[in-house]
Amino acid sequence: MKIRKPVLWVLLLSVGTGLPLFSGPEEPGEIISVPGTADARRALRGLDLDLLMEQDGRIFIVAGPDDLLRLSARRVPFVVETGRFAPAQPSEIRLAGGINGAYHSYKELEADLKSLETAHPSIVKLHTIGASLEGRNIYAIKISDNVDRDEEEAEVLFLGCHHAREWISVEVPFLLARRLAEGYEEDPAIKELVDRSEIWIAPLVNPDGLEYSINVYRYWRKNRRANADGTFGVDLNRNYGYMWGRDDQGSSAAPDAEDYRGVSAFSEPETRAVRELFLAGNFLAAISYHSYSQSILYPWGFADVPTDKDDLLRGLGLEMAGLIETVNGRSYACGRAASTLYVTNGDLTDWTFGVTGIPSYTFELPPVDIRHGGFFNAEDEIEGIFRENLPAMLRLVEFAIQDFAGSADNPSGLH
Repeated sequence: MKIRKPVLWVLLLSVGTGLPLFSGPEEPGEIISVPGTADARRALRGLDLDLLMEQDGRIFIVAGPDDLLRLSARRVPFVVETGRFAPAQPSEIRLAGGINGAYHSYKELEADLKSLETAHPSIVKLHTIGASLEGRNIYAIKISDNVDRDEEEAEVLFLGCHHAREWISVEVPFLLARRLAEGYEEDPAIKELVDRSEIWIAPLVNPDGLEYSINVYRYWRKNRRANADGTFGVDLNRNYGYMWGRDDQGSSAAPDAEDYRGVSAFSEPETRAVRELFLAGNFLAAISYHSYSQSILYPWGFADVPTDKDDLLRGLGLEMAGLIETVNGRSYACGRAASTLYVTNGDLTDWTFGVTGIPSYTFELPPVDIRHGGFFNAEDEIEGIFRENLPAMLRLVEFAIQDFAGSADNPSGLH
């Protein structure tokens, strides 16, 4: 959805969930659907709409008043779907603990990360890796034995919340940090992984956007960059340097677009903070958490072509998907990003793989589609989504340890 001129009124919508969908000085919008026909697809080109999903022959979109006018001008028939996405038990989605319920705000996450460091100082160290546009710290927590030392060990990176509205993507990496810290003395398997690796977790890459999503506009996606044309926001997951802006497909040069890539690669302090953390280490694997679509995606995203490690990426991805399914029975699709989801350029996993060749994945967390909740995960789903992802997270750390050991045994890299 495009956010343009401020308006002088406030609208609260509920989408059948009890959650505030829109509030504050942004233009409100509706969830609409249009036919998935060839004619409709041609008419949608160049409109930079906020596409949610395609299902049952229809394309679902968050559309503001200007978007609706442009669709009408192009004679694209649409149906307003806003009220149709109520879950089977709407009460389960209501947030009991305030506007963001059991989900973390920036301040709540900051406090919990500091508490984790205080409670487990021998294995947990909190780092400030940068600051957002509005001056909020971007935190990364390191978990390892001898945590104050930079040891010759496998390093693994877990990141969350590039996109503000994807609240569940904060919780899963944070809960990993808590599980590793609290389980270190109790679980021999966790202790072995922590002792043999350096695990870095940055649960909240986009703190300004998250605060805006919580307090003003629930569907906000980007950061809070004030663009030259009066619009706001850069899509941080289109702002990384590898194939940034390639062929003008997979991101937008229009500042009002939801996938606006910024004026240049790494134009945003948030992506620069991630870049500096990544390049300062020797990471052997990475996951970036998003929502929603219940899938595991690997490079390339900029084009539907295989990398030179396609078999490894697919095999490890399928293994992680299998581990996830054993927990709750929930199936995650696995495939190359450009063929499984859609073409993107300038995203985190293409960049990490493109510059180092390490296994890099985007995990799109549940649900599978907007009909099952979309970005609005129930509070009581947080723990279950984390628990089903935990074996895959631990497997990636194990893979990195094995890869590091193999490289040490075979310096030529042939293994």
